[in-house]
Amino acid sequence: MTMYDETRSDDRELLRRMLLIRRFEERCAQLYQQSEIHGFLHLYIGEEAVAVGVMDALRPDDAVVATYREHGHALMKGVPAGAVMAEMFGRVDGCSGGRGGSMHLFDAEHRFYGGNAIVAGGLPLAVGLALADVELGRDRVTACFFGEGAAAEGEFHEAMNLAALWSLPVVFCCENNLYAMGTSLARSQADIDLTARAETYGMAAEAIDGMDVEAVAGAARSAIDGVRSDGGPRFLELRTYRFRAHSMYDPELYREKEEVSEWRDRDPIQLLVQRMRADSRLDEAALERLEHAVQAEIDAAVEFGMRSPIEPVDQLLRHVLAEEAAS
Repeated sequence: MTMYDETRSDDRELLRRMLLIRRFEERCAQLYQQSEIHGFLHLYIGEEAVAVGVMDALRPDDAVVATYREHGHALMKGVPAGAVMAEMFGRVDGCSGGRGGSMHLFDAEHRFYGGNAIVAGGLPLAVGLALADVELGRDRVTACFFGEGAAAEGEFHEAMNLAALWSLPVVFCCENNLYAMGTSLARSQADIDLTARAETYGMAAEAIDGMDVEAVAGAARSAIDGVRSDGGPRFLELRTYRFRAHSMYDPELYREKEEVSEWRDRDPIQLLVQRMRADSRLDEAALERLEHAVQAEIDAAVEFGMRSPIEPVDQLLRHVLAEEAAS
């Protein structure tokens, strides 16, 4: 498993991005409890290093496909925080026009193609996006995020096979947080080495410490550079952990509190802060400034979302296609 290396990007910017995701998710949880956000809500708290590290290696015109736990991915792909928060509220200025909500964020302008509520549903989509780029001669990469539970689905194997067979520019990013909803990987899979599955399709695969944002960024950069140079896919298993329950509805009866506590000791934000302090790259004043700047951005996003109107009833059939009933 790849650990931290000495190749560093802008550590302060990586920290700011992780703080943005963390504070955004914390505010969403608060707003949900206040009944301002409705429906399902899956928080990314604890997994921030994955989205931040991988996105740091992508170009603006690269595509991203994510899961229903995708708020952080959308923010890191450049979708404005206000548009994401408005979508949480179901308002017309949301990135999906208020029709998608938490699990279906979408922004074609930023090449962010979901938000997909179906386990493994994004993998075939990622293969299609990459195939289109190849056919059109575009130098682009598609990053596809999915949980370890997707490895049990047929779409996983179909997508991996076609990406390898056609040498497509896809980086498969498996966010292994150990629990597919409430079932541990060890209870559902005879072989928990997910990189071995990718290797059976002839693609390079690597396991990464997903709590170390610098390790993720370095591995992602290497994988994406490899995809750009030879066109073939890569597989990254990012070993991470969600600190909160699967969703706001989840009673979380399937894992011990001691286990959660042990993983919290490896909080990706605190790991980076500690490393930067040890190297004299961060002091309390600088950290406080980052926190204030992030808080101001989230406050503005909430205000934007709250001001956005709800779609008028007479517009509810917009985007709905149906054949006219025979007379």
